[in-house]
Amino acid sequence: MRRRVSSGAAPVNQGGAMTRKLELHVNGRVHTVEAEPDSMLLYALRDNLGLHGPKFGCGLSECGACTVILNGNAVHSCVTPLQAAVGQKITTLEGLSSDGKPNKLQQAFIDEQAAQCGYCINGMIMTAQALIDRKPHATRDEIKTALEGNLCRCGTHMRILRAVERVTTGHAAQGGTP
Repeated sequence: MRRRVSSGAAPVNQGGAMTRKLELHVNGRVHTVEAEPDSMLLYALRDNLGLHGPKFGCGLSECGACTVILNGNAVHSCVTPLQAAVGQKITTLEGLSSDGKPNKLQQAFIDEQAAQCGYCINGMIMTAQALIDRKPHATRDEIKTALEGNLCRCGTHMRILRAVERVTTGHAAQGGTP
């Protein structure tokens, strides 16, 4: 059951469960949210912090639309308990840009016109960014393996693959941040 994350100062009893103040490190900033520790990270990011990069897709860790980077690893925030993210470094799609400008990977997705409906793009970009951060010159096979857990209904897989390869091969447009 989805529980809305509140931002009030006093503990709130929501159907018998107690909320707590939890500190999240998101996109380089510290935020305090009041929520049930076992609620999902996705809900705190979207409902409490107003970040809409991570999407609710399946709620079962099957589609990847909710992907964020947690301490350098791509994780599905729809199944990540909020308590597991406390004190950890969380990066969302919004945290990749700098001064309102897309980073190199985001720009490559734009240049390749990799988004059609756009629903999967958060997961694709966040998963690819985690891979690039770990392995800047990942091969095509490594990219494909990393992106396997992300579903795209529109069929732009080849454009997505080309966008990631622009960065891993050093052909990304200049001006974006790493």
